[in-house]
Amino acid sequence: MQAIGTMGGQLRRATPDDAAAVRALVRAAYAKWIPVMGREPRPMRADYDQAVREHLVTLLIIDKSLIGVIELVVEPDAVLIENIAVLPDHTGRGYGHALMSYAREVAQSLGHKRLWLYTNKLMAENIAFYQRLGYAIDREEGTRQVRDILRRAR
Repeated sequence: MQAIGTMGGQLRRATPDDAAAVRALVRAAYAKWIPVMGREPRPMRADYDQAVREHLVTLLIIDKSLIGVIELVVEPDAVLIENIAVLPDHTGRGYGHALMSYAREVAQSLGHKRLWLYTNKLMAENIAFYQRLGYAIDREEGTRQVRDILRRAR
């Protein structure tokens, strides 16, 4: 496990045995968006058994409890933040910021300068969080769910 900042937390790579816990955490973290969007956000419907096998899924453990998760997809010239989630009763404590910093470290360690993510434009609170961390809206895509594409500002 890797220590994370001064929060007393640890980061560790998820294993297939963690998929159910990741799914439960993500569902809890995204539940507040159902009334805003009128449906379950995409991360609530993801296949975490597959994600743990195919992506870099990292767990944030505090006092032996799963508090947060970040899912990264390594691309040829960039790293995609596929998902980041923190349990609702642990938000506002810097855990999301720490997970985003971890993503930046992973991208840098792989020699990638581009780190990006996408989110639904109705998740204004999340967009504001990413912008405070130096991300900028790169473009908006019109899909079944309109989403903003954010990239790390240089």
